[in-house]
Amino acid sequence: MTLQQQIIEEMDVQPTIDPKKENERSIAFMKDYLKAHPFLKGFVLGISGGQDSTLVGRLAQMAVDQLNEEQGGGYAFYALRLPYGEQFDEEDAQDALDFIQPTQVYTVNIKEAVDAAERALETEGIEISDFIKGNDKARERMKVQYAVAAAKSSAVLGTDHAAEAITGFYTKYGDGAADLVPLHRLNKRQGRAMLKELGAPEHLYNKIPTADLEEDRPAIPDEVALGLTYENIDDYLEGKTIPKEAQEKLENYYLKTRHKRHLPVTVFDDFWKS
Repeated sequence: MTLQQQIIEEMDVQPTIDPKKENERSIAFMKDYLKAHPFLKGFVLGISGGQDSTLVGRLAQMAVDQLNEEQGGGYAFYALRLPYGEQFDEEDAQDALDFIQPTQVYTVNIKEAVDAAERALETEGIEISDFIKGNDKARERMKVQYAVAAAKSSAVLGTDHAAEAITGFYTKYGDGAADLVPLHRLNKRQGRAMLKELGAPEHLYNKIPTADLEEDRPAIPDEVALGLTYENIDDYLEGKTIPKEAQEKLENYYLKTRHKRHLPVTVFDDFWKS
């Protein structure tokens, strides 16, 4: 088995999908999760205005709407806006919320908490880089999501998908932390097709992906940060041949970031030795 075949099998990616059926599959998955955990009454997710959170948010709202209709109410989807100060694409985030129509929206500005942590570190002589601070922003956002989830007896949704997982392009214990990930098995173009099938505004599913965590490089596109196009990543995950240089870079990302896709290491684990 080639490394490409191994990765595709690990990520559960199919070369083609039916967007409508995959939307229904994700909705059924979320409904089954709540029904299997009766102490949970909903979902929590941070909404950025990008493709992934818009897709998961809409599917989550559809899942709780169906459960409420089937079981007489009691379920909710809590959409969180978690800006650091003012978000440059706030209009997109608001458009996403208009499309999702969440049960409840909460806005928590994380700037004060992130900056306070940075100052506390500086008093101990520890200066953090802009890159580290970017990861701190992602972890602060996840901390808020889990606080809301605890207060609302809900589960935290993640937006990770195969095109992110293969590169490790997320923050460990930040946006990489969640209770369930409804987009696992999908690459970027498949998620785009699913969001389009749901009737989302075109500018949301065609939006250039950006993590927007670094202040020195604001709104830098993912493809620039990675040095890879999502077209190449998606093709690779669908079993197609991509340029040799892109394949080598992508597989190197996969190997370097295995720790992000693994639970904390125990004395019985040996994956990290190779």
